[in-house]
Amino acid sequence: MSDFFWRSYVPVAVRRQRASRTLAKLAKGRSLSPVSIEGRAIARSFWGRSWCSNLERYSDFANRLPRGRTYVRNGSVVDLQIAASRVSALVSGSRLYTVTITIAPVTTARWKAICRDCAGSIDSLVELLQGRLSKGVMDRVCREGDGLFPAPGEIKLSCSCPDWAGMCKHVAAALYGVGARLDEQPALLFELRGVDQNELIARAGEGVALGKEAAAPPMVLDEGDVAALFGLEMTEAAPSDAVSPVRPRPRKRPQGVKARAAGRSPSHPKGNRGSGNRRGGGAGKRKDRRCGKRPSPIVVDA
Repeated sequence: MSDFFWRSYVPVAVRRQRASRTLAKLAKGRSLSPVSIEGRAIARSFWGRSWCSNLERYSDFANRLPRGRTYVRNGSVVDLQIAASRVSALVSGSRLYTVTITIAPVTTARWKAICRDCAGSIDSLVELLQGRLSKGVMDRVCREGDGLFPAPGEIKLSCSCPDWAGMCKHVAAALYGVGARLDEQPALLFELRGVDQNELIARAGEGVALGKEAAAPPMVLDEGDVAALFGLEMTEAAPSDAVSPVRPRPRKRPQGVKARAAGRSPSHPKGNRGSGNRRGGGAGKRKDRRCGKRPSPIVVDA
């Protein structure tokens, strides 16, 4: 079989080298926006993956999509420009091919229906563009036929290559490149379809019953945040509930200990000062007994 029908296989490394040389030549005279894919996944964000999934669910595009995925992964899409209702691309193959894709804008009736069905479900533009949407909103936006993504009948394809197919591998690579580009700039999808994404959140409060939303917790700044906010160096303050130290009360001594310390008998306030006191003498005798001495006899003169 001649090479007119089957071209010889070109290794991936050779394709990448060709694309790099083509990109280097074109970059000298114009501003280019190539599509760069890292790894096997073409798109990772919600909008990028949704765009690629929409392409793959239409049987009209099924024949050439695998070759298109190979081309876009190899860096063959050396330039991709997205504008309102139009995608322009330069794809490197055996030579440089020009791809033009025209997409019809979303009709006013369909766009109003999407906004009406999503009212009250999208809180902010950041939430919308990052794809942090509820499952109901995602299903409505991506719904086949009347969603935001185009159907095959709304797309017109053109390529400068000699392939007679309606979608050649160069066109397929450019369409996958749109999905990769939406990872970086999701707002381009709304520009491509000719609608304003702000309209989806313009009536965000409609359809939400009052009093059903949980009250947001109060925001409290700690001491470090307050210091950083005003540019101050805050010192540690003494606690407001601190109290002055209380001296412990002196411990009461037993009454007998006080009396002995004062030289008095605990039972007699006056003590035993006189030698004639009975208790005083008895105390003396007891002292003598403790010392081991016998008391001297008392002699009475006749």
